[in-house]
Amino acid sequence: MSYVTQNWSFDPVAVLMLLTVVAHEVGLSRLARRSRPAAQRRRRRRALAFYAGLVTLALSIMSPLDYWSSRYFFVHMIDHLFLAFFAPILLVFGAPWVPLHFCLPVRARRAVGKFLFLSSSTRGLRALGRALRTPLFAVLFFNVVMLGWHVPVAYDYSETHLWVHVWLMHTSFVLAGVLFWLQILPSHPMRPAKGPIWQAGAILVTNVIMTVTAMSMSILTSSSWYSIYAHVPGVTMSPFEDQQIGAAILWVCGDFWALPMLFIVIRRAVETEGSMSDVFDRVFRGRHEDLEIVAVPRRRTGA
Repeated sequence: MSYVTQNWSFDPVAVLMLLTVVAHEVGLSRLARRSRPAAQRRRRRRALAFYAGLVTLALSIMSPLDYWSSRYFFVHMIDHLFLAFFAPILLVFGAPWVPLHFCLPVRARRAVGKFLFLSSSTRGLRALGRALRTPLFAVLFFNVVMLGWHVPVAYDYSETHLWVHVWLMHTSFVLAGVLFWLQILPSHPMRPAKGPIWQAGAILVTNVIMTVTAMSMSILTSSSWYSIYAHVPGVTMSPFEDQQIGAAILWVCGDFWALPMLFIVIRRAVETEGSMSDVFDRVFRGRHEDLEIVAVPRRRTGA
């Protein structure tokens, strides 16, 4: 029980999370004045998912999970799954964008919208936003972040430099996760730019990369990669055993998000294409569009 009740910490990010919840609730109350009850219920369900995502983030950085991740590699893998998968999925599904925008008064809201979307001085910012939302960039960025922070040099450096661990590693996992899941899940008013077949491919590629990474840390090596865990006081588990358990968590828990999401996008593909055979035809043989032949009437010539 002491593993759960002790070693909690406070992070200033908690204050930002609390202010975000307050702003979100203000936006919901303003939207409720102009919305039907059904729309209000949908927003409330999304709000609960958004708040669950914030709680998941809080647990990742302030609970004993963060404390024990500096002593056990396998706990750190659980923390990474929370930061890159479960929290971003809930945040994206929660779609907080419109309520957070409506937390501002009308004049301020219009001024911010005009500045961000119409002003010539923010043209570069808009271009950056479009680049970050590009599906290919989102998938590449997510996998680069996942692989890059598991490189031994980068991993050990982050564990010995707190600002790198908190502000670079944690932030990059959450940001990459949100950008990735925006390509898979609708997040009102944003929708995925690519269709379900592309989404299924992105999920499969990402899951394969995670599986290969886990295999490399477990069955394809015979020693621990991370020197930071070699001399942790009070830890009797060998670093290599710890690494193998962490790799198994990364391997098995990868299927916990991949398989349900794959089922969702395949179901979307079937709804879009009409049947499973049409989906396979689209993937393996390509869809042949019918050519419409327009008959041109012949001109009659006189006798």
